[in-house]
Amino acid sequence: MNDGDSRVATEVAVFSLVERGLSDLGIPPQPEQVQQLTRLVSLLSLWASRINLTGHRDALEMTSRLLLDAVALTTALPELASRSSLADLGSGAGFPGLPIAILYPQLEVYLVDSRRKRNHFQREARRKVGLPHVHPILGRSDEVDATRCDVVVAQAMTRPEQAFELMIPWAKPGGLVALPASEGTEVPRLPAEVEALEERAYTVPESRTRRKLWVARLRPA
Repeated sequence: MNDGDSRVATEVAVFSLVERGLSDLGIPPQPEQVQQLTRLVSLLSLWASRINLTGHRDALEMTSRLLLDAVALTTALPELASRSSLADLGSGAGFPGLPIAILYPQLEVYLVDSRRKRNHFQREARRKVGLPHVHPILGRSDEVDATRCDVVVAQAMTRPEQAFELMIPWAKPGGLVALPASEGTEVPRLPAEVEALEERAYTVPESRTRRKLWVARLRPA
């Protein structure tokens, strides 16, 4: 099998895995979205072979461990369907922000990361996958101008209390702030802007990994 045939076979396998993962999560697979998610994995796999974007190197592993994990997170945030903007802080290669942008094209999605190579990849993904509503921002979330959004997520930030402090300037009054909740971690001390906090859970398809998420609602203006 030559390289071209191998790439096609891998894309077919990724497409099938994405389609199956969406179905397992109860998300009706839309052909265009499945194609975009597959294209995102292909692009990430190509870039990851040259620069360090992710710890995963195999396209199928990227799909099951990275992309479907991001897609599964959306099942814990049903509010996304009725919101118009989202900020992903410390977004790395653009996860979960890029998959969320594909599944919810009505959202204006802001990807904030301080590493130039990851920002370059995000901009390439915006162009190649066809996501004009994605806005990559280069810089630290506490050093660039914040765009207030309906929902703010962060997968890889600092301690919970500090993470919430960094995320709140990006959230609109009455907005949601979502942060991964580690096993055994105590409920964080919350800033005065937070009106309510709840712990939600979701399951990643294929791996069946259980994840927890703290979702804080800010006080309305």
